[in-house]
Amino acid sequence: MNFKNAFTTGVATISAALLLTACGTHHSKSSNSKDTKYSIALITNNTGVDDHSFNQSAWNGLQKYGKKFGLSKGNGGYNYFESSSASDHVPNIEQAISAKYKMIVGVGYELGDAINSESKKHPNTNFIMIDNTINRKNVVSATFKSQDASYLAGVAAAYSTKTNTVGFIGGAHNVIVDLFDAGFTQGVKDAAKKLHKKIKVLNQYVGNFSSTDKAQMIAKSMYSNNADIIYHAAATAGEGVFQAAKAIDQKTNENGKVWVIGVDSDQSSLGKYKMKNGTASNLTLSSVMKGIGKACYEIAVQSHEGKFPGGKHLVFGLKGDGTYLLKGYINSAAWKAVNTAKQQIIDNKITVATKP
Repeated sequence: MNFKNAFTTGVATISAALLLTACGTHHSKSSNSKDTKYSIALITNNTGVDDHSFNQSAWNGLQKYGKKFGLSKGNGGYNYFESSSASDHVPNIEQAISAKYKMIVGVGYELGDAINSESKKHPNTNFIMIDNTINRKNVVSATFKSQDASYLAGVAAAYSTKTNTVGFIGGAHNVIVDLFDAGFTQGVKDAAKKLHKKIKVLNQYVGNFSSTDKAQMIAKSMYSNNADIIYHAAATAGEGVFQAAKAIDQKTNENGKVWVIGVDSDQSSLGKYKMKNGTASNLTLSSVMKGIGKACYEIAVQSHEGKFPGGKHLVFGLKGDGTYLLKGYINSAAWKAVNTAKQQIIDNKITVATKP
């Protein structure tokens, strides 16, 4: 779940303090650094920095950057501003700029409008736009071939299912989630043909990225309809999928368990549970990794070296592990098929769809 505590630092003026209070953010321990030249701030979307997903991945990248160059959390170093809704995006960016952060990271397709307007308004501030593209000299855009890694998740699911029924649960329909949906479904279908099996793919959307209860209800329905593996691309809402799986697996043994495939970050921590006999186990079959932290870290380092790639659109894919599938609990036969498919995608022998 999210803990709505955004951290800002420094000696604030009265007006800045009022603005921070209005946006639901709080001060954190200030950096000792007075030099803001290499400072960087993350602006989250409404799923928060501790979403076990893309915001958390970005934050990990900023922390790694800070550690590399001896920067502290706070003014002059690295920090985050947490958004509760879209209306917080511009105010949070303005707060970060007022605090003299020289680079702003916007995570999520929905921050596109805010980053577009603010980058135009503040040409001397550099921006990293994650999951959207903005053509401006002070903005570098980073997108990911999530469809390719999701295809591998589909292959893994097809080779792992015992019921020949799997599921996909998305957050809200948009061009980014479409990548996960399309890739997974195609991966399942292509693998099913090789296995000479008919595998059913159940597909449903939550409608947002925060309603864990609704995601849990959808997952419960899919599991009751014979699915034994569900892949989610629903950010925080996806925690409900894990809850539904745990409710089943805690009452059964390894032979009858159901699985979840996580997204964006390693979600194995969400899959920990105890079986009916009290034995510790894990129901996260794997996680589709999206290198948001990697992208943020690499771009920040380039900027620190005076090589900010402004105006460029960087695309991260399977080659170089910009996106990839974790081994997790995937069996050896399935993993072999995954790696074969991975190389075929890299070699352009398989073209993965970007729309369901």
